[in-house]
Amino acid sequence: MSEEPACDYNGCSVIGTIVSRLSPEGYLVATGKKAYSFREAYRRFHYCAEHHDVLMSGVWSRVRKPDDKKDGHVAPTAI
Repeated sequence: MSEEPACDYNGCSVIGTIVSRLSPEGYLVATGKKAYSFREAYRRFHYCAEHHDVLMSGVWSRVRKPDDKKDGHVAPTAI
């Protein structure tokens, strides 16, 4: 029987029940391998509900800020 994964947010040890494509820094992280779909192309992370909400809040506040479009990261709405 496999063990439940811990939350990937730094310093959290709660079970990560939400699977996400966002890294702990709030960005999509590509695997670097040939992939034919979104599901294959990006790494998967596990988060507890609290930290997933924190990451999503950061993503949406960054997407709405007009002066933060030159950081080299693709907005989650562009995929």
